[in-house]
Amino acid sequence: MRTADGDPAKGTAEIEIDAASIDTRESERDAHLKSADFFDVEKFPTLTFRSTRIAGVKGDSFSLLGDLTIHDVTREVALDVRSEGTGKDPWGGERTAFSAKTSIRRSDFGLTWNQALETGGLLVGDDIRISLDVELLKN
Repeated sequence: MRTADGDPAKGTAEIEIDAASIDTRESERDAHLKSADFFDVEKFPTLTFRSTRIAGVKGDSFSLLGDLTIHDVTREVALDVRSEGTGKDPWGGERTAFSAKTSIRRSDFGLTWNQALETGGLLVGDDIRISLDVELLKN
């Protein structure tokens, strides 16, 4: 994320996640998530978010809108962002922390694998909550 003159309204963000870096601390689940049933990391190695605009700046909070791409499907999402403060680190650098949250439907990105349960219902829900904690170092 970049900001101009410390003003979040002039900032931009680009996030890229290596899909193969999934680690749920359960190797069989990780292998399934990396397979063609879910993220298909061989075909789609990255998940990306690129901001397009900032809106609704109110004090330390704002909405960061941008394009989220999963499985080569791009949808606009809005991240609810909050500044968590700025301070000096032990090495003299200035750091600023942000937290962000949003929700998506995995089916909107082509992630549709599921399995019916014997008791009814489905094994995997469609609604996904995403939360980020980001720390920036001023250059």
